[in-house]
Amino acid sequence: MMKDIQNQRDYRNIPIDKVGIKNLRYPITVLDRLNEFQHTVANINMYVDLPHKNKGTHMSRFVEILHLFRPEISLKRISDVLDEMKKHLNAASAHIEVTFPYFIKKNAPVSDSPGLMDYTCKIAGSSDPDGKLDLVSEVIVPISSVCPCSKEISEFGAHNQRGEVKVRTRFKKFIWMEDMIDLVEQSASCDVYSVLKRVDEKSVTEKGFSNPKFVEDIVRDISKKLYEDDNITWFSVSAENFESIHNHSAFAHIESK
Repeated sequence: MMKDIQNQRDYRNIPIDKVGIKNLRYPITVLDRLNEFQHTVANINMYVDLPHKNKGTHMSRFVEILHLFRPEISLKRISDVLDEMKKHLNAASAHIEVTFPYFIKKNAPVSDSPGLMDYTCKIAGSSDPDGKLDLVSEVIVPISSVCPCSKEISEFGAHNQRGEVKVRTRFKKFIWMEDMIDLVEQSASCDVYSVLKRVDEKSVTEKGFSNPKFVEDIVRDISKKLYEDDNITWFSVSAENFESIHNHSAFAHIESK
């Protein structure tokens, strides 16, 4: 019989908060509002706590648990995954982070030329020793912004740049990734597209210049809408502009109280 080293006693008397696997690439299927399901590839982190008396955890069991839930890994199944982690690894608490590219069909604003936009999305879940579940949904959305100050003081033109907005939310009932993405894009100077013809370039350029915004404006506009949503119990919003005339980024962040 082979020795089970992980189950041997550890005498240092120090518990470990999180132990497990990180950066596992794994094919998953997530919910898609338009097409019902979408296949993608996720980067997954999975952790459990380890009591002071145990030498190690069984790393292979994390991957085995994922196989049990193929093909669907979604917000609706995260609690089941966490329960299975605690059960199979004899743990009091469990944590999982699932990060994946999410694709949405997005037509150009004037020519209606079809294209696919990819957004980085993340589902993070934790289950504590009392079985309390904590779920956080995250989207990272590329945007375009035009500087209000530059527009105001310049005789013509204004500097503009691509930026990135990260929105993390806790909620009472299920929310669609698409709704959070839409909220961000509506709060930017202009949203970003994968395919643009000349008529579309004219449209997005003029839209951005008619709607200049600082990063401060963007995070405040998004936060105002989230505060007004009774389904959202907590949020954090950050915006970063990759400045076109500076060798640094502009950044703003708001977290709900």
